[in-house]
Parts: sequence; structure tokens; C-alpha cells
Amino acid sequence: MKLEICSFSGFKIYPAKGKTYTFRFINGKAESYFLQRLNPRKIRWTTIYRRLNKKGITEEVAKKRSRKNVKHERAIAGTSWEAIRAKRNQKPDARAAARQAAIAKSKAAKAAKKA
Repeated sequence: MKLEICSFSGFKIYPAKGKTYTFRFINGKAESYFLQRLNPRKIRWTTIYRRLNKKGITEEVAKKRSRKNVKHERAIAGTSWEAIRAKRNQKPDARAAARQAAIAKSKAAKAAKKA
């Protein structure tokens, strides 16, 4: 059994009930209001109005409590958190110099291995 939904009121239309044109209506009243171009958001008995104005909600739904993410500062495999923090707080030129020294050291080791 397939239920249709009224184009104006939002009510369920059971089989063999309502009116069907290009739009589906539950009854003549809904059809008439639709043809008068009345806004279903302003008509109090429509489900759209009731949903917008929070009518007919029987139980007060408590707001979902959201958990705040707690940031953890952890060490990464093999290096301590203090070492990471010290590297992060270094000046950029000091880090660049350390990087160049490391590159030069690896190149020297590679050259020694070749020779």
C-alpha cells in the first residue's frame, strides 16, 4: 500500500482517497487553498506550519550533549614530547642550518661509502 503526501497540507493520502491532478490533495479544502495560492506555512492546520512552529511535540527533546575534543600532546615513536616542542620553538634559520648540516653529513657519508 503506497501512501501519497498532500501537496498542500503534507497529510498522508491513503489509496482511493483524495484528488489527483498534477498535484495530489487530501481534500477540497487543501485544493482550494492551493488554487488561491495561499502559503501552507501560514495555514495553522498544515503539517508544514506545525513543523515550523514546533506544535504538537509531545515530549520535550533534551538537547544532545556534544563532547568536546580534548587535545593530547603526545610523543611520536622514538622522540619525546619535549624534543618535539624544542624543535617547534626553534627559529626558522636555526632549523634551516640544522637541515643543511644534516644534508651535508649524509652526502659526506654517501661519498665515503662510494670511495
